[in-house]
Amino acid sequence: MSGDGVDTSKRRFLIAATTVVGGVGAVYTAVPFLASWMPSERAKAAGAPVEADISKLEDGQMIRVQWRGKPVWVVKRTEEMVKALPGLNAKLRDPESVDLQQPEYAQNVTRSIKPEILVAVGICTHLGCSPSFVPEALPQPYDAEWKGGFFCPCHGSKFDLSGRVYQGVPAPLNLEVPPHKYISESLILIGDDRGAA
Repeated sequence: MSGDGVDTSKRRFLIAATTVVGGVGAVYTAVPFLASWMPSERAKAAGAPVEADISKLEDGQMIRVQWRGKPVWVVKRTEEMVKALPGLNAKLRDPESVDLQQPEYAQNVTRSIKPEILVAVGICTHLGCSPSFVPEALPQPYDAEWKGGFFCPCHGSKFDLSGRVYQGVPAPLNLEVPPHKYISESLILIGDDRGAA
């Protein structure tokens, strides 16, 4: 007790106790508030990587998988399809894949890790329609010298079998190549390329 008759130890105890209780209350209030900013389990699952089994994929065929609500195409190109790709460069808007529509490991003429397998988001870069897969190298109404690829029926955009956009069409960019890696010879993980060679 001090000389003026006031017990300051009780005051200090009450201030400390009030501070601790207030701090605990602030934490109990902040934790649920901050947790509400985190994505839900459903949102996490929607953005999670997906596996594509290519064990039964035959030459010239395509399978579709969903990743982040988008269609992703996995195409197994024939040797002839791969050989024809460099010959189209003069007709393409971005033949060297300079625009950042693919990871660095897919910045090549095949826009892929393995030349025979293309992994691409199946959404036209013009207005978001889904192009049709037209693999046959036969004359088409939209291109008399068609070498195979993707045609968007909404506004006439054309892409080759690497997803590279032709010149003179509404689509401004190549099809997007999502991050991906091979887990095994027959399994691709789409949406995650950490540790990919």
